[in-house]
Amino acid sequence: MTVSTFSAEAVIGPDLARLWKTRHDKERFQWSSLGLLTPAFGLLIILFLIPMGYAVYLGLTNLTLVGPTSVQWGYTGLQNLSRLRQDTTFWSSLWVTAGFIGGSIVGVVVLGYSLASLLMRARTWMRVVVGGVVVVSWMMPAVTAGMTWYGTTIQGGALGTLTGLHNTNFLDNWPLVVVTVANIWSMTGFSMLVMGAALRNIPSDAIEAAMVENASSWQRFRKIVLPLMRPTMIAVVLLTALLSLANFGLIYIMTQGGPGNSTNILPLYSYQQAFSYNNLAYGALIGNVMVIIATVFGVLYVRVAGTKT
Repeated sequence: MTVSTFSAEAVIGPDLARLWKTRHDKERFQWSSLGLLTPAFGLLIILFLIPMGYAVYLGLTNLTLVGPTSVQWGYTGLQNLSRLRQDTTFWSSLWVTAGFIGGSIVGVVVLGYSLASLLMRARTWMRVVVGGVVVVSWMMPAVTAGMTWYGTTIQGGALGTLTGLHNTNFLDNWPLVVVTVANIWSMTGFSMLVMGAALRNIPSDAIEAAMVENASSWQRFRKIVLPLMRPTMIAVVLLTALLSLANFGLIYIMTQGGPGNSTNILPLYSYQQAFSYNNLAYGALIGNVMVIIATVFGVLYVRVAGTKT
C-alpha cells in the first residue's frame, strides 16, 4: 500500500514553493535607513550623551563654584561616591523624595480616575466647568502654583480662614503633606484627561452585559474596568513619578526644602550643594543619581507604552 503525502513542491513546483514559504510581511532591517536617522543620532549625541558624560565626569572631580578648585580642579576618583554613601542628608532626601513621589502617585491616580468617572455621568455644563478648572490648575506654571499654595496654607491664609484655624500654619506643621497635595493638585488635570479617554474606550456592551448579570459596581470595576484600564494607569503612574521627580520649582517656591530637610527632595539637595554650598562636583553627582532614577522610570514607561500599542 502506498501512502500519498501532500507537499507544496508537488503541487506548485519547487521555485514557487520557495516563494510561498518566504514571508514578505516580516520586518526587515535596511541599512539605508541609517542615513535617515543620522540627524537624530547627531542631536542625541550632542544634546544628551556628551552633556551626560561630562556630568558623570564632573561628579568624580573636586570642582567648586568659588575658591582655588574653581579654576584648578581635577579628577578625584571615588572620593565623592564615598562621601555620598556616608551623607545622612542625602539618604534622608532620598526617603523624602520617595514619600513625595509615592504620595503624588496615589493622589493623582485616584483623584484623576474619580473625576474622570464622575464627569462621564455629569451634565454637560458641569463637565465644562469642573474639567476647565482642573485643566487650568494643570496648565498653571510651577511658580504660580507654588505661590498660590504658599499663600493658602501659611498662617492667616485662605485655608486657615475657611476652616476657622486662623493661627495654624499648615505649611510649617505638615510641610511634606502640603507640598504633596499641591503637586497632586497641579497634576490631576493630566490624569483626568488620560483616564477619561481610556474610560470612553471601554466597550459599553461589556458593562451592559455585566449589569444584566446583576454584577455590582465593585465587581464591574474589578473584572472589567480595571483590567482594561491597567496599561493606562501604569503609564500615568510612571509619568507622574517622572514629573514629580523633576518638580523643582513648586517645592523651592513653597519651602526651599525646609523646615529643616523635611521637604528637601533630591533636585533641591543637588541645587543646594552646587549653588548654596558651592560644591559643583558633589551637586553633579547627586544629579547623576537622579538621572539613574529617572532612567529606570523612563525605561519602564517605554516598555509599558510598547506593550499597550
